[in-house]
Amino acid sequence: MKPVNRSVIWVLILIAIVALSGCINGNQAPSNTLEIKGSDTLVQLVSDMAEAYMMEHPEADISVTGGGSGCGIAALINGEVDIADASRRIEEGELEKASERGIEIWEFVIARDGLCIIVHPSNPVRNLTLDEVGAIYRGEITNWKEVGGEDMKITLYGRQSTSGTYEFMREHVLKGDYSPDMLNMEGNKAIVDGVKVDKSGIGYIGIGYLRDGVKPLNIASKKGSAYVSPLDQEAVEDGRYPLTRPLYQYTNGMPVVGSLAYNFLKFELSDKGENITRRAGYYPPNTEDKANNDEKFRMIEKKIR
Repeated sequence: MKPVNRSVIWVLILIAIVALSGCINGNQAPSNTLEIKGSDTLVQLVSDMAEAYMMEHPEADISVTGGGSGCGIAALINGEVDIADASRRIEEGELEKASERGIEIWEFVIARDGLCIIVHPSNPVRNLTLDEVGAIYRGEITNWKEVGGEDMKITLYGRQSTSGTYEFMREHVLKGDYSPDMLNMEGNKAIVDGVKVDKSGIGYIGIGYLRDGVKPLNIASKKGSAYVSPLDQEAVEDGRYPLTRPLYQYTNGMPVVGSLAYNFLKFELSDKGENITRRAGYYPPNTEDKANNDEKFRMIEKKIR
């Protein structure tokens, strides 16, 4: 048998190293592309961010799709996307699944939402407590006259179970199961479209989807507390509005300084990004959010020193 040429051996070793590297970094897109998927609440805002970023950086290719927070997080765990958008915090079971697959989850808050409870403009009801909203969506209150409105059966508009907003409402407002009579809509826009032609309808949407043709209700945390509007930015930022929530982006591991994921996150959280957030109808991260984001970026940047 002829001896194996050493140069051939080295070529085979290099091929193996490259192949192994591809397996290790298989979740990462090429440096000029970024795949983002998840929350329907965030899809328009993040699309606006991506469009503005690509105008400044034509070499970048950023794809933004919806499908729901659960779908986005699952796609991140499965290595299908670079960033997951979520209108709810990642759940313990999802973190465990990520850990089992060697995925290290990093969390950033990119905006604040005042989740709106909406009705038809002709509905005389202006205020509800959280308990009343929960009772309505559990099917315990079924007629508007029970909360000071007209004698009309309430039509419930809500999201599908993959939605982070669906989960947020179930956990923080209903604290129980949805009524089986609720109409499960594909997105925020579908809820708006339904309620604006239904005088008996009620729905919940991210504030960025608030449009003419529907009326946001003032919400009180409990009976006897002040009713607060989701349009009150200060109340959303400081948490006085009861349905205030952070909007998240998740990455697989620490974004590398100079990578597209890193640069895009920094852009979203810059002054330019905050202006885009406001134009989209949402609110920038509050002081605590910013401090947490800044600490993560300090950790990222410290790693290269």
